[in-house]
Amino acid sequence: MLAGDDGSELRPWGVAQRPPRLLLTLLGDYWWQHTESLPSAALVALLAEFGVSDSAARAALSRLTRNRLLVTSKVGRRTFVRLSERAAQILDEGARHIFSFGRQMQPWDGMWSLVAFSIPEHNRAARDALRKQLRWLGFAPLYDGLWVAPRDQASEVVTQLSELGISTATAFRATTVPGIEPDGFPQRAWDLDDLHGRYEAFIAYAQRLRERALAGQVSPVEALVARTRVMDEWRAFPGLDPDLPGELLPDAWPRAAARELFIATYDLLGPLAAHRVRQIIARYSRELATRAAYHSSELTTARAGNGRGNRREAGPGSSAGHAAAGPAPQAPLASAP
Repeated sequence: MLAGDDGSELRPWGVAQRPPRLLLTLLGDYWWQHTESLPSAALVALLAEFGVSDSAARAALSRLTRNRLLVTSKVGRRTFVRLSERAAQILDEGARHIFSFGRQMQPWDGMWSLVAFSIPEHNRAARDALRKQLRWLGFAPLYDGLWVAPRDQASEVVTQLSELGISTATAFRATTVPGIEPDGFPQRAWDLDDLHGRYEAFIAYAQRLRERALAGQVSPVEALVARTRVMDEWRAFPGLDPDLPGELLPDAWPRAAARELFIATYDLLGPLAAHRVRQIIARYSRELATRAAYHSSELTTARAGNGRGNRREAGPGSSAGHAAAGPAPQAPLASAP
């Protein structure tokens, strides 16, 4: 674990060990809605800002191409790369999910969504894929083979089961019966004490970063890495926090405070980080460098520089996306491919 400025602990940030996801994060954050290809050498240099070696960066490019998330082309001896349409759709969906998480507390009807499944050992890939999708939808294992979520996710689960070809599973909605012992409460499927600690560590880190940025103490080089870290830390929370109703949460739950700091810090660092991206791309193409932009938490884009350039809405069908994606279209931003 890493210590925050106030002594709290942040989880280790091994982003340099996940170059494929990192690369998609960067393309989504600073090449928002662009269909132009970038020189692969520029992307290798961009990853180097995070301590990724040339060989690891090129391996990430190859892997993402094999997974149909990147499209490569040749112009003479130079290789160019762009996001595929598949990646754009995945990342757009992920952007909407990640920036809407924690926006407001939804009313609760007192019912839980449950899914029970039994998948043979020889079909482990399908089982692992289902578990990943369930976590992305806000489920957690209450018992072996029984997962629970506090919101109405039954239809989404049915869709996932169908797409994965799993027939030995049942999704349903239910309420708890009066008199149940605390150990049987569905919310015990989540470690809320650990989650609270993660939120507090994130708040301490983001608050200090925001203060330094406002004081002009963050350089473009640091801003690029720090902004990516803020995103990487925040996007883990939807998979950890089931967005439980207020009546099921401990007092003074820190989700809202963490979200406020995430949004503020992410937006504040945008112009500086994008300036650094333009510097790197300019080594390989000055023309393309001028097109680099950053997007805000509202999913609007602005040219790098003073942050007041032309802005445009990023709609559901946009041609570029945000942040990182896993191999499965249904779990954007959840894991590296």
